[in-house]
Amino acid sequence: MEVVERVAQFLEEAGTYYLATVEGDQPRVRPFGTVLVSGGKLYIQTGKVKPVSKQIAANPKVEISAFKDGTWIRIAGELAEDDSRDVRVAMLEKMPSLKGMYSADDGNMQMLYFKKATATFSSFTAAPETVEF
Repeated sequence: MEVVERVAQFLEEAGTYYLATVEGDQPRVRPFGTVLVSGGKLYIQTGKVKPVSKQIAANPKVEISAFKDGTWIRIAGELAEDDSRDVRVAMLEKMPSLKGMYSADDGNMQMLYFKKATATFSSFTAAPETVEF
């Protein structure tokens, strides 16, 4: 399994992950659940009208954390926007519950992918494992 797919699988199995951004000098953290691998890239999704979108535009460095079955992951990296329609459609097909809030052509749905990232898998019973993608 490729590294990016392994990271995505962990996030999907956890169900909810927490995305941290910065607004000025204040950290901001909120739950997310969108995950897509396309073209070897790990994507998340948000709305352009949300404060998180503006925070990422001002500072694309983010961190994600998720926990499942006694193991947690931390992903640190930079996000970049992908405005291609096919990626928006793929996310809506994968996560149909988003269709109540977004459409591929609404001008609000924003797809973000990690340009470069470091993921660390940790637990209380094993040494941390760090991977890059």
